[in-house]
Amino acid sequence: MKKQMILAAASLLVIGACQKKGVATADTDKSYRISGKINNMTTGKVYLDELGEQAFVPFDTASINKDGTFLLEGTVNEPAIYKLGFENQEGIMLVVDNKSIQVTADSGKVAQTYTVTGSKDSELIKELNSIMQGMQQSATALNQQFQEAANSGNQAEVKRLQEQFMALQKDNQNKLKAFVKANPSSVVSVYTAGNILNLDEHYTFVDSMATAFKAALPNSKYTKSLEERLTKLRSTAMGSVAPDIKLPSPTGPEVALSSLKGKYVLIDFWASWCGPCRQENPNVVRMYNKYKDKGFEIFGVSLDQDRAKWLKAIENDKLTWPHVSDLKGWESSAAALYGITAIPQTVLLDKEGKIIAKNLRGPALEEKLASLLQ
Repeated sequence: MKKQMILAAASLLVIGACQKKGVATADTDKSYRISGKINNMTTGKVYLDELGEQAFVPFDTASINKDGTFLLEGTVNEPAIYKLGFENQEGIMLVVDNKSIQVTADSGKVAQTYTVTGSKDSELIKELNSIMQGMQQSATALNQQFQEAANSGNQAEVKRLQEQFMALQKDNQNKLKAFVKANPSSVVSVYTAGNILNLDEHYTFVDSMATAFKAALPNSKYTKSLEERLTKLRSTAMGSVAPDIKLPSPTGPEVALSSLKGKYVLIDFWASWCGPCRQENPNVVRMYNKYKDKGFEIFGVSLDQDRAKWLKAIENDKLTWPHVSDLKGWESSAAALYGITAIPQTVLLDKEGKIIAKNLRGPALEEKLASLLQ
């Protein structure tokens, strides 16, 4: 489960605060001017909403004329990502800065037919969404095949499709990296690097791109946010000694992660309220029982707030390894230390306490453990 919103076909997660709309002026160098025409739309409103950390934030609105035209004018403090929406719930993503942007589209299929000129960054968002749509369609088709194979008990096909899915994930990440690398001076690339790419898996790439971002967009809120995230990740990068966690256990006394040195340790960030976490737990239990006598341990870190629910989940799911929690939910000190923004999430340590893998689950985790402990 994500702490933040996720980009799908027509939505983007944004890190940063909203900016209040300023007073429009006639100087196009100091104001934005979004003009457009939506064919077959003769009435209603058009809305410009900035994407905040958790939701769209209303920013500007205008009426649509009888001929389908509209005009939005105002000022922004910096280029940022917005949604241009309509009363029929359709919408498109734009990067708005203090320049003129022209939009045309057909009502009823705005996302499929729109064109945008005057904003290279807005064209890049359209390109990014096209990439994401292709990724989503491929994953959906593969998942349907997987479900059919699983329901029929065809384990050979299940394994083949799992491998195909892993290859697809790798290909998708490479497409996103190519997009970022090709557009190093765009806020869309900064956003993509920080919020769509898996920073744990692609830390080296994103860290190298951050140098270009800081040179091209040093004052952008997206650049600053990315640098903050990278700073946190540097202390938990692959090969580094895992920062110690020392928090209360279910029985009260604190338990330290460092006390488990000498074993391969899986730090498991989870919570009783997290559906995907609870679904994964039977697999984790099975692997724990298989490898616990071979030098393997799990250190469960819960992002719960309700102590009773935390303890009940441990009991119900038969999680017999060490557990800790400060019961602060997403404000968990351990989550902040490791830059955790989604759960379930795992970090695998070697016997010296160094980080050797991140976010392994299911077959990938079992394969890694088998290579280490068999």
